[in-house]
Amino acid sequence: MRVLRFPSDVNVAPILPRIENDLLNRKPCPKICSKSIFREQFVEITVDSTCLSKGRGFHFPPCHMLNFCGIRILLDCPLDLSALMAFSPVPTSLDASSFEESNNNEKRQKIEDLLEAKSLFFAEPWYKTVNSLHLWNASLIDVILISSPMGIMGLPFLTRKKGFSAKIYVTLASTRLGQLMMEDLVSMHAEFRQFYGSKESNFPPWLRQEELEILPSVLKEILAGKDGVELGGWMPMYSSMMCYVMGLHLSESCITDVKDCMLKINTLNYAQEVCYNGTLVIKAFSSGVELGSCNWILNGPKGDIAYLSSSCFFSAHAMAFDYRSLQGTSALIYSDFSSLSDTQDIEDGDNYTDPASDKLFPPSFQDSDGFNLNTDEDLEEKEKLVFICSCAIECVKDGGSVLIPINRFGTILQLLEEMTTLLEASAMEVPVYIISSVAEELLAWLNIIPEWLCKQRQERLFSGEFLFAHVKLLKEKKIHVVPDIHSHGLLKNWQEPCIVFCPHWSLRMGPVVHLLRRWCGDPKSLLILEDMENLELALLPFKPVAMKVLQCLFPSGIGLQKVQPLLKTLQPKTVLFPEDLRLKTNFSCEKSFSVLYYTEAETLKVSRQKDSSEIKIAADLASHFYWKTFKKEGINVNRLKGKLLMENGRHHLFLDNDKKTSSGNSSLLRCGLLDSDKFLAALSKMGINASTELGTNDTGSTNVRIVHTEEPYKALIEIGNTSTAITTVDENVASILYKAIGNILDEV
Repeated sequence: MRVLRFPSDVNVAPILPRIENDLLNRKPCPKICSKSIFREQFVEITVDSTCLSKGRGFHFPPCHMLNFCGIRILLDCPLDLSALMAFSPVPTSLDASSFEESNNNEKRQKIEDLLEAKSLFFAEPWYKTVNSLHLWNASLIDVILISSPMGIMGLPFLTRKKGFSAKIYVTLASTRLGQLMMEDLVSMHAEFRQFYGSKESNFPPWLRQEELEILPSVLKEILAGKDGVELGGWMPMYSSMMCYVMGLHLSESCITDVKDCMLKINTLNYAQEVCYNGTLVIKAFSSGVELGSCNWILNGPKGDIAYLSSSCFFSAHAMAFDYRSLQGTSALIYSDFSSLSDTQDIEDGDNYTDPASDKLFPPSFQDSDGFNLNTDEDLEEKEKLVFICSCAIECVKDGGSVLIPINRFGTILQLLEEMTTLLEASAMEVPVYIISSVAEELLAWLNIIPEWLCKQRQERLFSGEFLFAHVKLLKEKKIHVVPDIHSHGLLKNWQEPCIVFCPHWSLRMGPVVHLLRRWCGDPKSLLILEDMENLELALLPFKPVAMKVLQCLFPSGIGLQKVQPLLKTLQPKTVLFPEDLRLKTNFSCEKSFSVLYYTEAETLKVSRQKDSSEIKIAADLASHFYWKTFKKEGINVNRLKGKLLMENGRHHLFLDNDKKTSSGNSSLLRCGLLDSDKFLAALSKMGINASTELGTNDTGSTNVRIVHTEEPYKALIEIGNTSTAITTVDENVASILYKAIGNILDEV
């Protein structure tokens, strides 16, 4: 039996069919093509997006897992350092009784919601990573993108896993700031290791079920989450590149976790374009929240995606939010959850300001797109800094000391500038200390990073001024930088009242613990904190607290009233938006883009058709093409021979050197979809009787037309959407039927 098939290959463009040889390995028949050569029409773009965590503000940013173009991408890898509040600071002699009681299980009993200092865990802390991230196979992650210095804090836990081979991309500024923060965290953690010993434990006692049952509900929720499913995310502390920390000797021969992690990172400059595996083009643009913080554009052969992290339109230190670079993408993942704290909901789709007609502020306060940048944010931040510093000055005048444990680099630098300015104006000589193991290195580095600074700071560089005031203050010895609370330089120059800047993580480790114990009973002293979710729990180990406490909320994201105007300006085709913000926004009247809502721990599949997929061809080659126009299909076709390659996210066509085109040198191809009625008419003119019926092919498709010929030739022809097959016992009959088909189809 003679079987001739005319299938079409639809994997990549150009789309050319093939004809299979028969069982006798006879010479194959000429080719038939049924698709355009240079364009794939209506390409489907598919993205699988999973929100692993919506985070908890600036210090614990959101985390997502994407599958785009067959590439698995992790967006950010932070730590939930607020969970450290479940642990007690390193005990002092006064805490000895609480420490002994907490380790005596016979004395522990369940007292519902009674939270005392002795309820905390007196143990070396573990660290809470993103929930469910530990369930993913690290070896299957292809790319990791870090959007901020805080988003890098959990990365060493991932890079030390067996089989990890992902490419990590981080901006240069976030890389350096993140490394310094991790090293400082390891340094502060060493005090716990020194007190409790260095013995390893695969499963600490406080994670056991019997311990969980007797915990107050607040601590139980920190440990296991609201649903009790977050216990698997706790990890023992990673190690640093430091070999001597707080007098504790670490092995110099080991490749430590932080150092090993940093060696795996690929650093990016602003808007630098990098390509992963020839397929995915990646770019980072400033988000305005912190130095090096960024949003991402991912560009593949079938579309592009924007990832919008927490962003600020105005910053007094970091480069402004570059939202224009995110415009017009196929999809946009909105991952700024800072609006959750906003109390004002939007009742209807018209209750926001159109970017093109914003009249709330003068035109000078708007950018070239007419988008309202609202300089009230500038004024509000400036007033907040002045208020904080004035409170500190008043406290010092009354004889109290000021403790400022803040972990935002930009905020610290601005407070230093404002604080010293007010001190000079008041003619007060009050020592200002910065206590951190990495402070000296950090301050030196901050003065040489103009790329990620705001425009005003960059202008200082061009005019020969210092980028930040701390350089001048250090030279004039108006601020003192020391590595730790026990350093000789601090003990030698210490005097009170004073103002102290130092890092902290939930008031549980580092210099802040020692200074809080010193001043917590002094009503004249002042503690200045960033807004904390549970201030009572944070201050629990230091009660009773007589010192004044000032909590400050610094901007860390897009305000609720700017969400819809921003998205309307960006004009993506599809927006992936948090379900948590649905009640605070209303997109029912929005027609320029579609909205899909996502929640934590659920995968959202996004499918969208793109009009076409382009192929890049050299101009000198394209000028030699001989185009054949098919008016019915609305396409132009040209035959050629070469290779189709993927490079930098684009298809590239390279022709053979000996044949730029093959239209005039090869036998004709036939192109098009066979019309069964025209085919029957052609057979009738040839004196061949035929009939048709609907049928199924080998793959089970029902969209097949079966043509039977009886007199004078017997054959069966299957006509499908992408192929035509002739089945007959006579080779001459097959050739006759093929010619009949060829006379109907167009030539190429």
